Amino acid sequence: PGTGKTMLAKAIATTGKTTFINVNPAALASKWRGDSEKLVRLLFDMGRYYSPSTIFIDEIDSLLSERSSNEHESSRKVKTQFFTEIDGINGSTGAEDEVVPKVFILAATNRPWDLDDAILRRLTKRVYIPLPDDESRKRLFELKLRNIKLANDIDFEHLVRNTDRYNSDDIESLCREAANAPFKRVMNQISQQNNTQFLQDLEQQILSEPITNEDFVKALRGLVVGN
Repeated sequence: PGTGKTMLAKAIATTGKTTFINVNPAALASKWRGDSEKLVRLLFDMGRYYSPSTIFIDEIDSLLSERSSNEHESSRKVKTQFFTEIDGINGSTGAEDEVVPKVFILAATNRPWDLDDAILRRLTKRVYIPLPDDESRKRLFELKLRNIKLANDIDFEHLVRNTDRYNSDDIESLCREAANAPFKRVMNQISQQNNTQFLQDLEQQILSEPITNEDFVKALRGLVVGN
C-alpha cells in the first residue's frame, strides 16, 4: 500500500499514448440483477471505442477474488462476464483490412493471494512494486518539502535512516506532522502575548517560520508511538 501503483499505471498509459480509464470496483457494483454484468461489458466497449486504451482496475481483489461454493450468484456472474471480456480482447484477430482495437488491461492489488486463479492465468505479466529504498525515500522527502521553508539543520540522511519500510503515504504523513510544528510554536507565543500588531502579523510569521530537524525528530517519535 502507498507505493504509487496508480501513478505508475497513469505513467504507463501516458507513455504508450493510450486513453487511460481508471476503474474503481465499486463503480461496477449495482443492486439490480444483471446491471453489474452490463457495466463490465460497457467498460470494455468503452475501451474498444477509445482504442488504443488502458483499462486500469484498482483493488482488483475486491472484484475478482477467489470463487467459493457459498459465493453469491450475482458475484459469480460478474466474474464470468469479466473473464469473457478479457478473452474477447486477447482473442481479437480481425480481417486484414479491419482495425483491431488495442485495449490493455492493468490491475493493482495489495492482496494477490486472494485473486482467483482464472484472472491470474489471464493477467500473466506481474510486477511487484516494493517499498521505496533509501534513495527513493530521500527523493520523496525532497519532493514533498520542495515548497516549504526548511531550516539549515535538516538532516535528510537521518530521516532516511529512520524511515525504513515507510511508504510514500507514511512519509507524507510525517512531513505533514512536522509542518504543523511551526504553527504550534507561533500559537504558543500568541498565548503569552496580547498585542494587536502581533496578531496582524501572525500569518506572515507562521509562513516565515521554518521547519527544523527537531520538528522531524518529534514527528518521527510521535508516529512510532501512534503505531
